[in-house]
Amino acid sequence: MEDQKIAMKVSTVTMAGNIVLSLFKLLAGIAAHSGAMISDAVHSASDVFSTIIVMIGVTMAGKKSDVDHQYGHERMECVASIILAVILAATGIGIGIAGIEEITAAEQSTLEIPGKIALVAATVSIVVKEWMYWYTRAAGKKINSGALMADAWHHRSDALSSIGAFIGIMGARMGYPAADPIASVVICLFIEKAAFDIFKDSMDKMVDKSCPEKVDEQMRGVILDQSGVEQIDVLRTRLFGSKVYVDVEFATDGNRSLYEAHAIAESVHNAIEQSFPDVKHCMVHVNPLKVE
Repeated sequence: MEDQKIAMKVSTVTMAGNIVLSLFKLLAGIAAHSGAMISDAVHSASDVFSTIIVMIGVTMAGKKSDVDHQYGHERMECVASIILAVILAATGIGIGIAGIEEITAAEQSTLEIPGKIALVAATVSIVVKEWMYWYTRAAGKKINSGALMADAWHHRSDALSSIGAFIGIMGARMGYPAADPIASVVICLFIEKAAFDIFKDSMDKMVDKSCPEKVDEQMRGVILDQSGVEQIDVLRTRLFGSKVYVDVEFATDGNRSLYEAHAIAESVHNAIEQSFPDVKHCMVHVNPLKVE
């Protein structure tokens, strides 16, 4: 419940900031006749919708297990992230197409030179969006939220696109009018890269990808540290949204009583769940040690 409150607070703050920022950039882009700044404003506006999706996803993922969903709802965060990635990709494609059309439809001499207000808007955007990235990223890492991390990268892609817009606008003001629409195309590439990364991470969590090798090695160390564990026969992990499921088979002396074997298994179970907060459940099976 506390994790959900953190996610909602961060999402509300960034959503309000994006509404103000996108309106400012849109008005600046129109006033300065800058296609790059207008494209950047559209990107910021898409962040508002993506944050709403994140809020819905986090809320649904936080629901307790029920009869129809006995393993919980954590994967709803992945669904939210995938939707976010698709929206982000579509936004980038639209910005890229608009930039290409502007480049091909007019001669450089007929392209308007952006005004100074566009440079100011780009600078403000870079600072604000980079702050949003670090703010959202910190919360995402704290509560291990894939949806929040995806939203953080959405903010970072906006900061990068604002840098592209700044360069394009500056180039146009220095006598290269085509630099402004070219910047829109570059912005498109940044956005598509961010969308791909978000989509890939979400799909990994949807298809039960295992934990990184480093985490696997740490788990093996914790298991082998438990008294009575002779060897690890099987260790499987799978990502389930923001949580992790673990299956362990270990061997112990076959002459031990059932009560002793159960106590060792319980110590392994508790050690894993205490050492790795992201583990939602650890299934443990005990095998008698095979003597060659």
